[in-house]
Amino acid sequence: MRKANARQRILDTATQLFHQKGYATVGINEIISTAETAKATFYQHFPSKEALGEAWLQSVHDRSEDSRADILSDPETACVKVREYFQELRKFLKKGSFRGCPYTNTSAVIPAMADGGEPLHCQVVDHKKSIRRFFHKLATQITSEKPEAKRLGDILFLLYSGATTEAQNLRSLWPVDVAMAEADAQCAKFSKKR
Repeated sequence: MRKANARQRILDTATQLFHQKGYATVGINEIISTAETAKATFYQHFPSKEALGEAWLQSVHDRSEDSRADILSDPETACVKVREYFQELRKFLKKGSFRGCPYTNTSAVIPAMADGGEPLHCQVVDHKKSIRRFFHKLATQITSEKPEAKRLGDILFLLYSGATTEAQNLRSLWPVDVAMAEADAQCAKFSKKR
């Protein structure tokens, strides 16, 4: 079987290592060794660990955006789609041994910049905004009232984000289950207002 091209092999290796160990604890030499590539090849594709981190987060974001677009276009009711999104979170956390959100994990270990302009942090913010927009769009499928849809979208976003964080902290699925039940209740409540 033919090996993936060097850039993709490095990115795939980094994805696996960053997920397992965290962005801060994985060094370039470990990535180079695990990817079975030369240091010069690494630097040909990624001038720094930060550049690799940006490519990694972008690839995660792109896959997430595709998944959310599929959910939005699904003919199922919005309340069912919200529940399914929480169920996918449950599966993701269980399968990943509660490693949690790569964006939150990375944000916690990168240095804070006074102007907030650090590229990895900007990617974290953009990704979180995209999830919030996703919940706002789902909420407009539940209620046509713009202020109500925004409020419901924010509630769902915070339930999802909080459940992700606490499930990781506690290494338990009960936060997702409680958040999913509350998301169901909120969806039902806002649906009745229609």
